[in-house]
Amino acid sequence: MTTATTRRGDQRISPVFLGILAVAAVTGWATWTRFAEQPGIAVFLFVTAAWIVSLCLHEYAHARTALHSGDVTVGAKGYLTLNPLKYTHALLSIVLPVVFMIMGGIGLPGGAVFIERGRIRGRWRHSLVSAAGPLTNVLFAAVCTAPFWLHALDGVPRDFRYALAFLALLQVTAAILNFLPVPGLDGYGVIEPWLSYNVKRQVEPFAPFGLLFVFALLWLPSVNSVFFEVIHSILNGLGIDGDQTYCGFDLFRFWRESDPSCAVSP
Repeated sequence: MTTATTRRGDQRISPVFLGILAVAAVTGWATWTRFAEQPGIAVFLFVTAAWIVSLCLHEYAHARTALHSGDVTVGAKGYLTLNPLKYTHALLSIVLPVVFMIMGGIGLPGGAVFIERGRIRGRWRHSLVSAAGPLTNVLFAAVCTAPFWLHALDGVPRDFRYALAFLALLQVTAAILNFLPVPGLDGYGVIEPWLSYNVKRQVEPFAPFGLLFVFALLWLPSVNSVFFEVIHSILNGLGIDGDQTYCGFDLFRFWRESDPSCAVSP
């Protein structure tokens, strides 16, 4: 088995991850019960902690799939511990995604795991390793939206509903951005094994700038508008309307004056 050379300690869940999970649980409870005097602070901490948890699961999915595909080195690198500090640089993995989330409500693709691709045999396996991460975001989005498309919102407090709606928006944006066939993103990693050597060689120099190119496009009002129209169409199909995600983002930014309409929205 490919896991035979992976030590048990290499797969032990990190206390850092457990701490973040605890923050998400406690602040989720505080959001549900309106325990805090300023509910926006609880929403901010809940959504941020849950978002970091999803980033960890995204990268863990890459690493776990790579492990079972032949790369037995991922354990020694700490990728199987769910420790966010192990996923490349903390600035790129955690800080920047949180900053973009605060600035524009966009789920920025986060850190990365360095997979030794030479150890993996078969194009399908290479594609699956790349797809595993954004598929985790899809699954996370399904969980966040489940109360909406299952029509199980009776008894769910308004603030918690808004927080889930905003968290779902982040997961959907992360999944779509990650699946774009742009060099440097997971979507390109899915199709790369099927490209010719010449094409891959020509594209390779642009890989470090792929994400920057995508976000430069998103700053264009016309592109941004179309992008979020797609996002909201998906969310609407899952039972979440734009007012709910807007109010979730409004609550999340607790340091700003809140929109009065969110306080009376159903």
